[in-house]
Amino acid sequence: MANTFLKPEVIASTALGLLERDLVLASLVWTDGDFNFTGAKNDTVTIRIPARLKAREYAWRNDRAESIVLDELHEDAIDVKLNRDFYSAVAVTDEELTLDIADFGEKILTPQVRAIAEAIDDNVAALIESAPYAATLPLDDKDPYRSVVAARKTLNRSFVPKGNRTLLVGSDVEEKILLSERFNRLDSTGESAAVSALQEATLGRIAGFTVVTSEVIDPEAAYAFVPSAFAVATRAPAIPDGASFGAGQTYNGLAMRWIRDYDSTRLRDRSVVNIFAGFNVMRDPVGDELPDGTRNKALVRAVKLDLNASSTPTPRRTPAAK
Repeated sequence: MANTFLKPEVIASTALGLLERDLVLASLVWTDGDFNFTGAKNDTVTIRIPARLKAREYAWRNDRAESIVLDELHEDAIDVKLNRDFYSAVAVTDEELTLDIADFGEKILTPQVRAIAEAIDDNVAALIESAPYAATLPLDDKDPYRSVVAARKTLNRSFVPKGNRTLLVGSDVEEKILLSERFNRLDSTGESAAVSALQEATLGRIAGFTVVTSEVIDPEAAYAFVPSAFAVATRAPAIPDGASFGAGQTYNGLAMRWIRDYDSTRLRDRSVVNIFAGFNVMRDPVGDELPDGTRNKALVRAVKLDLNASSTPTPRRTPAAK
C-alpha cells in the first residue's frame, strides 16, 4: 500500500479540532487567538473594553436655566502577556509514517494535543483559583441552592450580564448539588459518542448558571462567573525555516502550530505541537471616583463560593462601569 501524504495544514486543523474537543475550563472563559502580539512591548497586548454611560434625565418643560450634563467616556482595559510556551514533542519512526490519518490521529496526534489541552486547562484552573475575588461567599452544604442564588444576586448587584453564566464546581460541591432536591439534572451529553469534554462535565442548570464540574479545582470550592471575567490569549508560533514542513492554525479563539522535521541520525521524524499562551483576570472600576478621576478596580465578574468560607463584602459597581 502506498503512503498517504497529508498537507501540514490538514494535520494542524485536525490538531486544533482535537484541542478544542478536549478543553473544559478554557472553553468557559474568554479566548482569542487573533490578538496581534507582533512588535508588542514586553509581549503584552491591551484589550480595550468599550465605555458605558448612565442616562440622565432633563426636567420636563423646565425653564432651561440649567445646562445638560456632559459625561466623559472612560474605556476599561485588560493587559494579557504571552509568557507561556506549551509543547509536546514525539518521535515518529519510518514505520509509523505509513499509518493513515485515522491511525496518526489516534496514536500520535491525540495524545500530543491532549497534553497541550491539559496544560492550558491547568493554567486556567490556577488563574481562577488564585484570582483576587471581590466577594467570597459561604457555601451551604445542606442547601447549596441558596448559596448559588446569593452568588447570582452578587453578580446582579455588580451589573454583570445575566447571559452565559457558569457555575464551576469541585467534586465535593458537585456531590452536594446532585444530592439537593432543588437541583434538576439536565442530561446534555445526548446519544452521540463524540461528545466534548465540556459536555461530559456539564451537569445542568441551576439559578441561571450552567453547572460544570472539574477535578482540577479545589473540591470544596465553586466559582460563579461570566466568560469575560478571565482572559486567555493564544498564539501559534512562527513556522521555522529549518522545519521540513509545518502549519499554524487559529480557530474559535485558539491557536496552534504543528511542525515535523527529520532526525537523520536515528531515521525518524519529530512531531511537535506547541502553543504560546497568556492569562489574566478582568478588574472593573468599583466605588466612588477618586480625587484623581479614577476608581479602584476589582474582580466583580466572578464570585467564589467555599464550603469553609465566611462571607466577604462586595464592592458594588455603578451602572456607568463596564
